[in-house]
Amino acid sequence: MRLPGLTVLAVLIPLACQAGRIDVAPDPGALAAAIAAAEPGDELVLSEGSHAGPVHIDKTLSLTGPLARIDGPGEGSVVTVTAPDVTIRDLTITGAGKSLADLDSGIRLLKGADGALVEGVTLTGNLIGIDVHGAKDATLRGNTIEGRNDLRVAERGPGIYVWNSPGLLVEDNSVAMGRDGVFITTSDKAVYRRNTFTDLRYAFHSMYANRIEVTDNVSRGNDMGFALMYSTRLLVERNLSVGDINHGFFMNFANRAELRHNEVRNGGEKCVFIYNSNFNLFESNRFAGCGIGVHYTAGSQDNVLTGNAFMGNRTQVKYVGTTWLEWSDGETGNYWSDHVAFDVNGDGIADSPYRPNDSIDRLVWSQPAAKLLMGAPAMQLVRWSQSRFPGLLPGGVIDSHPLTSPGAAGVPATEHPT
Repeated sequence: MRLPGLTVLAVLIPLACQAGRIDVAPDPGALAAAIAAAEPGDELVLSEGSHAGPVHIDKTLSLTGPLARIDGPGEGSVVTVTAPDVTIRDLTITGAGKSLADLDSGIRLLKGADGALVEGVTLTGNLIGIDVHGAKDATLRGNTIEGRNDLRVAERGPGIYVWNSPGLLVEDNSVAMGRDGVFITTSDKAVYRRNTFTDLRYAFHSMYANRIEVTDNVSRGNDMGFALMYSTRLLVERNLSVGDINHGFFMNFANRAELRHNEVRNGGEKCVFIYNSNFNLFESNRFAGCGIGVHYTAGSQDNVLTGNAFMGNRTQVKYVGTTWLEWSDGETGNYWSDHVAFDVNGDGIADSPYRPNDSIDRLVWSQPAAKLLMGAPAMQLVRWSQSRFPGLLPGGVIDSHPLTSPGAAGVPATEHPT
């Protein structure tokens, strides 16, 4: 009864013994020749210096070399992988081409490169840093990616490009320059955590990406922080947007997402923009220092906002619709830094509801020229009347249980102290 198991073991032991270390000198064509001659399971250790690319890894191998650099010729991709369980670690890779149509990349993980590990790699000056294009269960960990800002924005590529690659794990990477830090299109079931994004158009950009987790990432000084588009069932937690110019969080056709303990600090135009996004939960987030705290539009509905803190925004809410929207979970609302109210019983809930907008606001948003009349007595009378008699309001946002303090909203200080 044990013979089949013993037979398999007898086959596997010689194969394991055959796997070995191959030292690769930085000679012309040496790396490509070493890959061609290697056996599955071999470890190729690249010596210090420049190794010529491009190369194609079509067998299970490991490439390492802390002092080595793989240089592409300035066209095409530098390292292409089509075999499973390939490891690329502690290298520098540069010299990809600049064709977006061909997805020229420092590293391309194509269909068949399942279980690939890219770890501790420095990718500089490539159009796309890493393209995960059909590879399942790949891991990108602790890499430094610096793209190209010498091209027009529309000509630049993302640091990490993801297509149809379920099971992906992207963690502890640093991405700077280029177009987007991470760009996902049509790829589900992935985890993106503890990555840092700077000097980009979008830090994180998902399109048609369902059931993904986006946690503990930092976007600093980008045009936009986290753009979640045409995606559903997202878990977005403890992400930080610092000094992003346009939006901290942008949701466009994003549904059934859970956003908890995220934070926008020193925001730009809008802390969060919710556009035609439905059935989402916003809980314990902090949105501070923006022109607009939250812009809510285009038929968004059935969203729950509870325990959030809106602090020091020039306009807390922009909502032009006439439907009444209750922004609380029925018991706990949100903290609004401009809400002046008593809390007689000391339960942490203000004794009067919060209504951020009136009909004058909506008039100005739809007819900007009306700003010239803001000082007119008639305009002030209308605004005063609506503040004293809310029944005159034609609809809008209302928080019936506003909080008297921000509490624990936002990213915990131990996570991202600066």
